[in-house]
Amino acid sequence: MIRPALIATGVIALASVDLAAQARTRPATTTPYVPGASWERKSPADAGFDESKLNAAIAFAKAADARAPRDMELSHYQSFGREPYGQGIGPFKPRGEPSGVVVRGGYLVASWGEPDRVDMTHSVTKSFLSATVGLAYDRGLIPSVRDTVWKSQAPVYPLRLQAPSEPASTEGHSMFLQPFETPHNRTITWDDLLRQTSDWEGTLWGKPDWADRPSQNPAEWRTRKRARPGTTYEYNDVRVNVLALAATNIWRRPLPEVLREHLMDPIGASRTWRWNGYDNAWITLDGQPVQSVSGGGHWGGGMFINAWDMARFGLLTQRRGVWGDKRILSEEWVKMSLTPTVPQPTYGFMNWFLNTDRKWMPNAPASAFGHVGNGTNLVFVSPDQDLVVVVRWIENNAINEFLGLMLGAITR
Repeated sequence: MIRPALIATGVIALASVDLAAQARTRPATTTPYVPGASWERKSPADAGFDESKLNAAIAFAKAADARAPRDMELSHYQSFGREPYGQGIGPFKPRGEPSGVVVRGGYLVASWGEPDRVDMTHSVTKSFLSATVGLAYDRGLIPSVRDTVWKSQAPVYPLRLQAPSEPASTEGHSMFLQPFETPHNRTITWDDLLRQTSDWEGTLWGKPDWADRPSQNPAEWRTRKRARPGTTYEYNDVRVNVLALAATNIWRRPLPEVLREHLMDPIGASRTWRWNGYDNAWITLDGQPVQSVSGGGHWGGGMFINAWDMARFGLLTQRRGVWGDKRILSEEWVKMSLTPTVPQPTYGFMNWFLNTDRKWMPNAPASAFGHVGNGTNLVFVSPDQDLVVVVRWIENNAINEFLGLMLGAITR
């Protein structure tokens, strides 16, 4: 309401002068810089780095080239491929040179190797997967992460390109995938799947849960008593793929479409990234063939992406889900992602690795976190330093020293 006294012309003039004075003294609010189609560069000195120390950190990353074969398929069969049922069922791609990107304040400070090259990023894919779940949560498609998943899931009909040659042979067998039908699996919540504490039991896409990083005691593979969801942590890609299938059911759309529309396009990612699933992970959804994507490259597939797009995602998470003046992920979702998992305090929502008590990376601040994948691929985020570093194809045991050199190069 306008007070009657302000009708007087002189009072209006005085009020205008007063407002103008307030505007001059009020602190200016500016939207933090984010890159457009290309990155604006700052010199190391302007970005607060000692250039010689920064170059030394980069040289260290190059010299610490991962020793595993660059042929990702061969690398698979020298590691995960030796597990039970370890055969690859998704695409592999030979990787390139050790590469990376350094971003501070949103500005590009340095890059090395082949940042334009689209390579597998293995379990960094899990962070993109949890983002699609976050996008669903923010839109009310998942009312609470404490909800049990099974209540939201329709029976999944695997894609069939032809009818069985012997129809009677399938009599008595379910024609649907129902991953949450056991008494144990019905107690699993979205939070349990996101934190890898579900102890989900079953087989999906031909991979039994026990076959991923199996116990040293084969007698336990099929007989182990299940832990109550939320009480034990186990990194397990079968269960990650169960989450991907559940999220696909919620969205009723392919997850790469969801990610592109609601996250990657808004942050200006390139058109070159691809999220691949397994060759046998196809379902019929609303009459259309849809691939349920994988949460990593454990048996092939996962996110294939360049270092620039990884850096954009890292900057989004450093800015707590905000890109420029647009919110992509809610503050609530980011806060939950950064909340330590009780049985594994250095893990939040997948694949946010937390530096709780500086146990994950002793050379980094406790507030730092990262999105990590085999290779090693790392999107390192340090909010205290306004810093995002992508480093690809570095020996895992060299990462902490690399981060010490990188952080030690910051002068202000």
